[in-house]
Amino acid sequence: MTDHEPDNPLQAAERDVIALGIAVAAVIMLVGTGGSVLPKAVEALFGNGREPDVILVNALLLNIALIIFGWRRYRELTHEIAERRQAEARAQLLAATDPLTQCLNRRAMLDATEELRARAAVRGEAVAYCMIDLDNFKQINDMHGHSAGDAVLVMLCERVRGLLPRDARLARLGGDEFAFVMPYPAGHDDRVDDLVIRLFETLAQPFRLPELTVELTLSIGLAADHDADGTIGLVVDASTLMHRADMALYHAKKQGRNRYFWFEPSMESELRFRNQLETGIRRGLARGEFVPYYEQQVDLETGALVGFEMLARWRSPQLGLISPDIFVPIAEEIGLINELSERLMDQAFADAREWDDSLTLSINISPVQLRDPWFAQRLLKRLVAAGFPPQRLEIEITESCLHENIGLVRSMIMSLRNQGVQISLDDFGTGYSSLEQLRNLPFDRIKIDRSFVSELKEPGNRSRIVEAIVSLGRGLDLPLTAEGVEDAEILEALKAMGKLKAQGYFYGQPEDADAVRARLKAAGKLTGALGTQPGLPRTGTEDAPTLYRISRP
Repeated sequence: MTDHEPDNPLQAAERDVIALGIAVAAVIMLVGTGGSVLPKAVEALFGNGREPDVILVNALLLNIALIIFGWRRYRELTHEIAERRQAEARAQLLAATDPLTQCLNRRAMLDATEELRARAAVRGEAVAYCMIDLDNFKQINDMHGHSAGDAVLVMLCERVRGLLPRDARLARLGGDEFAFVMPYPAGHDDRVDDLVIRLFETLAQPFRLPELTVELTLSIGLAADHDADGTIGLVVDASTLMHRADMALYHAKKQGRNRYFWFEPSMESELRFRNQLETGIRRGLARGEFVPYYEQQVDLETGALVGFEMLARWRSPQLGLISPDIFVPIAEEIGLINELSERLMDQAFADAREWDDSLTLSINISPVQLRDPWFAQRLLKRLVAAGFPPQRLEIEITESCLHENIGLVRSMIMSLRNQGVQISLDDFGTGYSSLEQLRNLPFDRIKIDRSFVSELKEPGNRSRIVEAIVSLGRGLDLPLTAEGVEDAEILEALKAMGKLKAQGYFYGQPEDADAVRARLKAAGKLTGALGTQPGLPRTGTEDAPTLYRISRP
């Protein structure tokens, strides 16, 4: 071992035992030699006797030196033990706390929750576990830097601590996720509700930093340590409490964020089904289970079929035919929406190539796809690869896309329109668009949301919102499409408003590629297959609306 290498604990312990043994032996020898040497030394000092034996005197002095050595070693050893205990305490503190906020960390929170549950169970109290997630906190770090984000987290913890009862425990679970656990009188969940409401009110106040002011919202999930029958502290352990609060938090975020929910057993089933869907989506992509369906678009004035809107469907072997409202949000969350959409578009382009050149193809684009600055170039490249004319493609984007990054969206819209692609604003009136955006962005069409069109079923067949949107479209010289035409009453009300396109279940349910091909073949609207014998004139009835209507299931 070199001079720079410290003793290991075993070597240090052996050395301390040897030093202690030497000191004890020195004390014993001091007692033995001191009894004979000291009296003679005193007598010799006063001239009444002979001088003590030199050897014994040297032995006495040696004993004294050894005792001093042992005493000093004892003091050093005591100091080392105190330092070691302090270091161990610091290590335990660092292992149990978050260095930024000085809250407990995730691992320590489990132990603290179990200890709190045990004490609360003795007193007959219940325990609530609250999980907190800051909504869109990543944007603060991205816009203002991590130092500003850290400062906000520290201020947030100070505010939360000021509201919690004395025996509560606060933890930072990671990133922008926090949790606290607290006891409360059994059967009085309202006490926890009151605290959470005050928490929302306190954290809604702006966080004022030296150079900026930050405002944020939060989502909260709550769980209690009693079972559905009210049994306290016997069934639900700390890990289960955390898991249930996490499920309640997920539900709060799914419901729109900036709110809180208590855990309910149905949430567990919902989350399990969600995980099943996520696994199924990944497997279904690999197996080609996602297919395009097509909904007819009809000119109200002539009754002629003018195109189709492509709608995604999932043919799941376990769950059957699933609509996009269920699987598209999950695909967006897990980062698969681009791959899913591109596969569907490739199939739709191949299908639409067989249609008559007068028929258009409309495709919905996810807001997630429009965050990709290369989306327009990738789409045009797929059109070229499929040999599908851009003039027959209509892209539908929702108003929420405009809210996220209007500059990027404008650039992509211009790139697509320059190549002949038509751009529609989908679900108009349900999102964030303004008249200024409609005037400045080069849209080719407005689609009236089905929620407004359905109002035409009311007595009098009037909807002031639909009438206002139609008037707006005329003023901006933008064609309109009405979604959700489900019966003859709505159809007649829309016809009275002027020239529109329409789509909905009145014209039939969405169909897969084979059914559409059969329908178009019968109507003579397949390229090279007009549905009539070659050389025979067409009757002119192929475009009648009855040819495109099917019975509703």
